[in-house]
Amino acid sequence: MNDIQLWTLIFVVITFSIYIYVAWASRVKDTSGFYVAGGGVPAPANGAAVAADWMSAASFISMAGIIALGNNGYGGSVFLMGWTGGYVLLAMLLAPYLRKFGKYTVPDFVGDRYSETARMIAVVCAIVVSFVYVAGQMSGVGVVFSRFLNVDTTLGVIIGMAIVFCYAVLGGMKGITWTQVCQYTVLIIAFMIPAFAVSQRLTGIPVPHIGFGAILSELEALQAELGFESYIEAFTEYNMLTVVLITASLMFGTAGLPHVIVRFYTAKNVRAARYSALWALFFIALLYTTAPTVAAFAKFNILSDLSGGFG
Repeated sequence: MNDIQLWTLIFVVITFSIYIYVAWASRVKDTSGFYVAGGGVPAPANGAAVAADWMSAASFISMAGIIALGNNGYGGSVFLMGWTGGYVLLAMLLAPYLRKFGKYTVPDFVGDRYSETARMIAVVCAIVVSFVYVAGQMSGVGVVFSRFLNVDTTLGVIIGMAIVFCYAVLGGMKGITWTQVCQYTVLIIAFMIPAFAVSQRLTGIPVPHIGFGAILSELEALQAELGFESYIEAFTEYNMLTVVLITASLMFGTAGLPHVIVRFYTAKNVRAARYSALWALFFIALLYTTAPTVAAFAKFNILSDLSGGFG
C-alpha cells in the first residue's frame, strides 16, 4: 500500500467513525424521532442535510465531467439549472404545506388530501423512485471505493451499504440528519480544495470563480483551433426548446424525490421548512457555481495537451 492509499484509508476510517459516533450520540427511542427527527432540526442544519442528500454521486462525482464532456459548456448547464430549480419548486409549492400537514410520509399527505387510490399510487411511485435512485447511488459508492481504497466495486458497495445501515438504524432520521450535516462539510471541502488549487496552478488566481473568467478566452481559442463549437455561446449543442424541456423535467424530478421531500418534515415549523429550502439552495450553490469552473479548467488542460501534441 502506497502513501496515498494509506492516507486515503485513514481519512475514510476517521470520517466514517465520526458518522457512526454522531448517529450513536443522536439515537432516538420514539417514532417521531426515528422518522422525522422529532421535527426539531434548525433550518440551517436541515438545509445542509438537504444539500448533502443532493450532493450525491451525480453532483459530486459527475457534474463537472458532464459540463466538460460536451463541445460546449452550456450543454451541461441544463443540469445545473434543472436540479437547482427543483429546490425552488420545493420551497414555493411543497415544503410549507407538507410540514403544516404533520404526517410522516408523502403518501399519507396525498391519501388524506385526495383518496386511498392516490395514496397507493404515491406509494408505488416512492418505491420505484427510491430503488432507482439507490441503485445509482450505490454504483457511485462502488466506483469511489474501488478507486480510492483499491477494492473491488462490489466490495465497495457492500462497505458503503454497511456504513449507511449502521448510522440509519442507530439514530433514525435524527442521526441521519446530523450525520449528513457532517457529510456536507466533508464533501464541500473535498470539492473546493482541488478547485482552488487548480485555479491557482492554471491562472495564478486562487479563487476559481475569478480564474474561470480569466481562462475562458484561451479555452475558446483552443476550441476553435481544434474544430470544436464555441464554449461560451448558448444553444449550439441543444436548441432552446430542448433546454427548456430538460430543465423542466429535472426540476420536477428533483422536487419529487422522496428522500429530499421528507427533509421538510424534520423542520421545526412551516417557516423553518421554507428557510430550510433557502439554506439548501445556498449550500448547493457553493458546489454548483464551482462545478463549471472545474469543468473549464479540466477541459482547458486536456485541450492544451491535445493542441501541443498536434503541433
